[in-house]
Amino acid sequence: MVLRPQDLVVLLRLALERGSAPTYAALAAELGMTASEVHAGIERAVTAQLAHKDSGGKATVILAALRAFVQHGARYCFPATRGSLTRGMATGYAATPLKDLIIPSNDPLPVWPHRNGTVRGIALYPLYPRVPEAAARNPSLCELLVLFDAVRGGSARERALALELLDKRLQA
Repeated sequence: MVLRPQDLVVLLRLALERGSAPTYAALAAELGMTASEVHAGIERAVTAQLAHKDSGGKATVILAALRAFVQHGARYCFPATRGSLTRGMATGYAATPLKDLIIPSNDPLPVWPHRNGTVRGIALYPLYPRVPEAAARNPSLCELLVLFDAVRGGSARERALALELLDKRLQA
């Protein structure tokens, strides 16, 4: 069993839930995946002890485990992959919530490549190809994904700030 990048996207989305989890079909529609991809991702997360299922089969993220995984392991499992100058959606230090805390350098901003993007910058490929669309549909998920990008591809200061903000957002 190996975690896949889309599993982390599913976990971050589920971490936003404070009530009962949405159905696999609802998650799939929101994240641009199939219901079977969501189901398989949750099964892998349960095996990796990042989530558990209740007696009714509903998945719940183990927030402390997810925070520890993001802080200590995820950037090694899902390293930042950069590309060339492109148009896309700002991520990392160039997007909310970090953009107000970090003064950008003269280097091109990190962006998720996307045909409808409004920012020109250096491609930082997202965890999963449909992340930009999912992020556009859910601003809270977008913030978590942006913070994760700062953890996996940012400077030491960016990583520290991102981990601090992620920790606040993933409080139990």
